[in-house]
Amino acid sequence: METILELKDLEFGYSKDKILFSDLNLSLKKGELKSITGESGAGKSTIFELILGNLKPLQGSVKTTKISQVFQDPYSSFHPSYTILNQIKDVASLTELEHYLEVLNLEKELLEKLPHQLSGGQLQRASILRAILMKPDLLLLDEPTSALDNVIQLDVMKMLMKHLDKMGMLLITHDLDLASWCSDEIIAI
Repeated sequence: METILELKDLEFGYSKDKILFSDLNLSLKKGELKSITGESGAGKSTIFELILGNLKPLQGSVKTTKISQVFQDPYSSFHPSYTILNQIKDVASLTELEHYLEVLNLEKELLEKLPHQLSGGQLQRASILRAILMKPDLLLLDEPTSALDNVIQLDVMKMLMKHLDKMGMLLITHDLDLASWCSDEIIAI
């Protein structure tokens, strides 16, 4: 399988005397789901920022392919004054929209609303919808199901795992049971 993410000897700190992590190596192939776990402030979300190119490592390299991301806070990932549908259309094809609406238990009418008009769970599922419709090689998932109830959380994770033939996934989670259930590997930082 094709390697879609390679972190090599990665070191990062917000200052040279306060290193968050060093010698971080991670490889992810299409078809794999790996989880990153650790305490709050350990640098899990920082790793995503490095992968996305929003931060630069002090040392090491990041190689990746087409990425999409599901943020932990769905309200920060949507512009407040545009409908959900317009924000999905801006970045993704709508050819499989109906299928994923059904799978994610979202009504199409919700997509015509503004982000603040949806519940946290609805908006998180809309964020997952947008990320999947972008057809990435690598899907970054930052606590993607934390705003969902347990039944919907399980359904969404099962749906995401069905896409592992098309992409690889890197999951940040505090939920060790979830990580153990779905991951090929768990990376504790």
